Amino acid sequence: MTRRELDAAGIEEPGLRSAYSHCRQLNARHGKTYFLAARLLPIERRPAVHALYGFARWADDIVDDLTGETTPAERDEALHALRGRMETGLRTGRSEEPVVRALVHTAEQYDIDHSYFIDFMTAMLSDLHVTDYPTYEDLAQYMHGSAAVIGLQMLPVLGTVTSCEEAAPHAAALGVAFQLTNFLRDVGEDLDRGRVYLPADLLAAHGADRELLLWSRRTGRDDPRITAALQAGVALTRDVYRQAEPGLDMLDPTARPCMRTAFTLYGDILGAIESDGFQAVHRRALVSRRRRAAVALSAAVRASWARSSWGRRGGGTLRPARSVEGRSIPPRVDGRDVAEKSADAARGEITT
Repeated sequence: MTRRELDAAGIEEPGLRSAYSHCRQLNARHGKTYFLAARLLPIERRPAVHALYGFARWADDIVDDLTGETTPAERDEALHALRGRMETGLRTGRSEEPVVRALVHTAEQYDIDHSYFIDFMTAMLSDLHVTDYPTYEDLAQYMHGSAAVIGLQMLPVLGTVTSCEEAAPHAAALGVAFQLTNFLRDVGEDLDRGRVYLPADLLAAHGADRELLLWSRRTGRDDPRITAALQAGVALTRDVYRQAEPGLDMLDPTARPCMRTAFTLYGDILGAIESDGFQAVHRRALVSRRRRAAVALSAAVRASWARSSWGRRGGGTLRPARSVEGRSIPPRVDGRDVAEKSADAARGEITT
């Protein structure tokens, strides 16, 4: 399948093919939902998705080294080195580092705004030093770089049937929704890493705090205040999904099944957290393989139909976004705007 994807994308140089294959392996190993969804895209676009997510996973792996073999100082050094290689690669158009090489090639092919990658690395570096967030607005500033820009990076690859100015805020919101879902699912694991992503104001609104979370993790005991805070977090996250959903129909029809699958399966994680009794401090809620397979099968049928139907109609006009000096660059959208809108909508959950 890798060979077919690379051939379809017109990637012929052996070293570049190897770089993309490495990114695909990173995505397959770490991002099961993303990898499954990516397989529903037209084959020629999949390498670009693997490059974007492969790079993101690599940086994230440096931050969350689970082997215990590196010190915080070593992780900081590794991230700064990666950022330097990335910036040099984006500036010069080449790199000897395989993951960076694939990223640079994808950014060039799809005219992706380089500032999105800079913002992403800034967020990753903050993870080494910032261990909690006083307010949702503080978290939103972090999520702009860690999540919203991922959605914006993807938009030129997916293609749109509307202006990118219209689609970009929804793409940013989807990135934020996915990240918030991860935070809720991984509360316990993040505590083990010394981090709390649930904002302190949301916790405090329900009588909870970092110490209570740590006590619950350590003792294995539940507390209704934690349950209430997690319920509020799920409600807030569902509001961000509602902001994101209109953007799905703005995508190229052949890309919609891919993103609809990711949207559905990630949304299912929230349902799994609820069904598990909000036990996220103690264990990770999982979506069953049967459910994943059912969603993927349905999406595969829709993807096949969309490709054949779009082809019969002669494709139509896809708009990568907006033209800037001949380049197709999505407008810059600050993920903080997306998150702050959801905070306003959920204000009662946070402040009462």
